[in-house]
Amino acid sequence: MENIHDIGIVGGGLSGLSTAHFLKKMLPRARVVVLEQEDRPGGAIQSLHEQGYLAEWGAHGFLDNAEASREILADTGLETECQKAPLGDFVRYICLQGRLRLIPQNPKKIIASSLLPLTKKLRVLGDLWKDPILAEQTVSQWAAHRFGKGILPFVDAVFTGTYAGDIERLSIDAVMPGVRQLELEHGSVIKGLLKKRKKAGKKRSGLPSMISFPAGMARLPEAMARQADILYNHPVTAVRRTGDQWEIQTAASRYLARTLVIAVTVNRSLALLGDFNPPLKRIPEARINNVVLGFDKKAGIPFGFGYLAPESEKRFALGALFSTHMFPGRAPEGRVMLEALVGGRRHPERLELDDRETTHKTYDDLRQLIHLPEPPCFSKVLRTKHGIPQLEIGYPELLAWRDRMEKENPGIHLIGFGWEGIGINDMTKAARRVAETIAGQQEGTDRKEVKGVYF
Repeated sequence: MENIHDIGIVGGGLSGLSTAHFLKKMLPRARVVVLEQEDRPGGAIQSLHEQGYLAEWGAHGFLDNAEASREILADTGLETECQKAPLGDFVRYICLQGRLRLIPQNPKKIIASSLLPLTKKLRVLGDLWKDPILAEQTVSQWAAHRFGKGILPFVDAVFTGTYAGDIERLSIDAVMPGVRQLELEHGSVIKGLLKKRKKAGKKRSGLPSMISFPAGMARLPEAMARQADILYNHPVTAVRRTGDQWEIQTAASRYLARTLVIAVTVNRSLALLGDFNPPLKRIPEARINNVVLGFDKKAGIPFGFGYLAPESEKRFALGALFSTHMFPGRAPEGRVMLEALVGGRRHPERLELDDRETTHKTYDDLRQLIHLPEPPCFSKVLRTKHGIPQLEIGYPELLAWRDRMEKENPGIHLIGFGWEGIGINDMTKAARRVAETIAGQQEGTDRKEVKGVYF
């Protein structure tokens, strides 16, 4: 009898923990169990503490512009200890023609800057007259059609920084469904954004801040896990519907629940739901190695968040985070730290290099862009087993299958890394939406939100 619950949640990563958190507030008497295959919470979120350096295997932070995430911070008490790096105060760079160029986060300043020649700036305005292409397109095809090929290096940088992906493969309908909807409704992205802004009226002004914690991002799932009923080392092997309940099978036990939330990665979900005939058995994933490099004060790391490099620049690293500028306490006194990202969808072969060669090639790449007169005094290559789901052409069909499957099988909900996006805010928003649906507080909301673009 102890294995019968009102709600079963598969996965103790951020999506599962967030769902459990909101359900506890909305349905305090419900019996909710979280089944996690690892011996710790958080999934891909994991922090490194070594020799006074603090780095991340997964997410390095999240923006404070999502209500669901802010609610979690307030409920857990983490809002009093979080570190904030305002986007308005920290500049970002893009590598163009072999050097770092500052990117203003203000549209007017971008237009006034020399990043694009006048002809390419004028072509961006062509969006006002370009008819939408109804068929699914890659990000590259869509951006070139709407704004011209001159903007592609910047688009490439955006999706390198988010998905470590390939804009020749990513689907615009999957990665930016809100922007795509604006285009189709108004015939132009610019027109749609202007009408949306006018309709919304005055809202929170200014740019958001990046949030992390003095102990690293692992602090977030650790704090949330203390408030949840989690069973660790419980990998789920199968799920099936039995009458009006869902049966959840683990290696050692069987659990029954009236409501089932599968809050794991897309590919893990598809592996569990093969009997429901998904159109794809799995989707591509991109992995990245985080090359952590510590230097003494001779290093002339420019102030800011970091930089990204479009594929056209042919760099070894996808980009780097200037971690000790963003958040204090990431390196020992008198040291600075960079976290360079290597691999991604386009270059999986670089993941196979050993630590020594990876570190050497990364340092050689970075010192061509940044004043690094001496080799690093600390290095660590963080290799994660967690891949970044790639929402490529055909992915909208998979989302449509998910929506049909949920309607045809009452009591099941699919969220997790990749389903609504890959950011922390994407997952907390989806978790709260599912919790509200389970609690009967809503019938579902539009998932096609227009997200801000930040380098």
